[in-house]
Amino acid sequence: MIQGFGLGLRTDHYADFTSGRPAVDWLEVISENYLVPGGRPLHHLDRIRADWPMVMHGVSMSLGGTDPLDLDYLRDLKALARRVQPAWLSDHLCWTGVNGRNLHDLLPLPMTEAALRHLTDRIARVQDLLGQRIAVENLSSYVRFAADEMNEYEFVAELLQRSDCLLLLDVNNVYVSSVNHGFDAQAYIDAMPAERVVQIHLAGHSRQGEFLIDTHDAPVCDAVWALYRHTLRRLGPRPTMIERDDNIPPLAELLDELALARRIAAEVLADSTAVAA
Repeated sequence: MIQGFGLGLRTDHYADFTSGRPAVDWLEVISENYLVPGGRPLHHLDRIRADWPMVMHGVSMSLGGTDPLDLDYLRDLKALARRVQPAWLSDHLCWTGVNGRNLHDLLPLPMTEAALRHLTDRIARVQDLLGQRIAVENLSSYVRFAADEMNEYEFVAELLQRSDCLLLLDVNNVYVSSVNHGFDAQAYIDAMPAERVVQIHLAGHSRQGEFLIDTHDAPVCDAVWALYRHTLRRLGPRPTMIERDDNIPPLAELLDELALARRIAAEVLADSTAVAA
């Protein structure tokens, strides 16, 4: 299993990872970028994978969708996993399309018993098809459903209890949704079963009117760093990475952010050791 602090691998930084040894413990790759039969994406992936452990993160599984599972996609994903040998695969608790059309967005689900049963069944089938457990990621959201029967953290915690899957805990998404919907972000973190959390995402967001939008185009803000500190106190050390998908800066800027994550983790560990003593 991977440990330490990672980054999302982006094309802007291929040269940094093929020509040097940046202070990164592991990398996360977007699965769909490499579901191709050949060419430069796989060439770079193979070169970089030779030196760094990886995890694979997808955006097309549509676990919450009502269309049948895309078996061709899952077969291609399984083949890519054989090539990359990732520590784990992940995707989102969402739906991404309907009637065979991919909307290229991560769309929220109602927090209902019916949705829980639907997700539990589809996660089980995906894991059987892939031959391994997957990690699911909590979303940022901007709407609630009149049909909701529970809050989001109750929904996620119950899903993890029913499903033999893992959690990719996106701390920025928790914060964004907590502001948009007015819930306690720390209570969300506290409700997560620590033994299922295998990875943490940190990212930036933007404000549009009264809402925060999960844009991944800015540095991690102070409030998300504070929530990350609380998360580590609650869960203990977890593999943590910075996501940046737009306004991508030079790698050195992301390494500075990653160094801050390392310092926070070291401080939390030192505090917990002092309390235990």
